[in-house]
Amino acid sequence: MTTTTKKVKKRFVAGAKCPKCQAKESIVLFKENGIETVECVDCDYREQQTEEKVVKKASGAVIGVFNPD
Repeated sequence: MTTTTKKVKKRFVAGAKCPKCQAKESIVLFKENGIETVECVDCDYREQQTEEKVVKKASGAVIGVFNPD
């Protein structure tokens, strides 16, 4: 029996700075098990949030939430 794994598409966030190590252009965004995840490629910083958290954090008018799929 063979197992196929779906490759996760990770996208760099232009101009983003890691809140932990302050490295610029090191943050990648991807969905892991349906949860939006950001990660720093230079240190071990990682944050996950559901779409409800994204909408609540947004201030002002929300045009849309980025969906990398």
